[in-house]
Amino acid sequence: MDSDSSSYFNSSMLFKASLLTISFTTIYFYKTGKQFNFQPSAVLKKDTAAKVITLKTPVKKKKKTIYLTFDDGPDRGTRIVYSILKQEEIPATMFLIGEHVYDSHTQQNMFDSLKACNYFELANHSYSHAFRNHFNTFYSLPDSAVQDFTRSADSLHFTSNIIRTPGRNIWRTTAINSTDLKTSVTAADSLYSRGYTAVGWDVEWHFNDAQKLVQTDSEMINIIDSAFAKKQTKTPNHLVLLAHDRTFKTTDDSASLHNFIQHLKKKEEYEFAVISQYPGLSKDSLNSK
Repeated sequence: MDSDSSSYFNSSMLFKASLLTISFTTIYFYKTGKQFNFQPSAVLKKDTAAKVITLKTPVKKKKKTIYLTFDDGPDRGTRIVYSILKQEEIPATMFLIGEHVYDSHTQQNMFDSLKACNYFELANHSYSHAFRNHFNTFYSLPDSAVQDFTRSADSLHFTSNIIRTPGRNIWRTTAINSTDLKTSVTAADSLYSRGYTAVGWDVEWHFNDAQKLVQTDSEMINIIDSAFAKKQTKTPNHLVLLAHDRTFKTTDDSASLHNFIQHLKKKEEYEFAVISQYPGLSKDSLNSK
């Protein structure tokens, strides 16, 4: 056999052998279900698992609470206070005087309107307002002071034992014991021992002899902001504001109250509540005598 024939034969045999190898390999992988992997072994597969990112929920800042309280009603100006707070849907506590309710049919009707409105909580401010402003005599007679508050509670049918003492910033709660004048301590203790919870105030909206407001609405807002910032309240983050119904009987002063309420509402850090929601008040104070 010549060299060309031999070379051709060897090439032919090599081709046939290769063809058979490929055929058997194909049949094998087809029957066994295996597949060729043409990816280089050095190449790593990408991690396709989704990464979960946990976001922390922002902590909601606790609001500061303002307790609007109005003394000496029903009086001139009570109707205006009632209308403004009802319009703005703001809760408030009205510390009422027994004698004032019975002074006229108008004031009796006002008392009925206050009772029927869900925005107002009614509380006891004595029957005679310290024997009609005879404060020294009133507080020097503890038993008489207790009787005066009891008369008011019985005649007006208050649903709580929360009181405010006339002419004195006195606190007697489960958490606070404070008296502005030492001459009133005995009377304050007597009231508390008889089941009354006395709530004073942190900030007062003052008025002059002409019953006109001393501070503007803007000044009062600044005073409140400052009292919270400097922690000048009896209970942190809780402020009791004292105002008087009769100081809002004029157009200018009633406008000041309205502006005051509207500006406070815009401050997101503040909320409003009635005095029975003040921290530390005993559950007993929510039961009528």
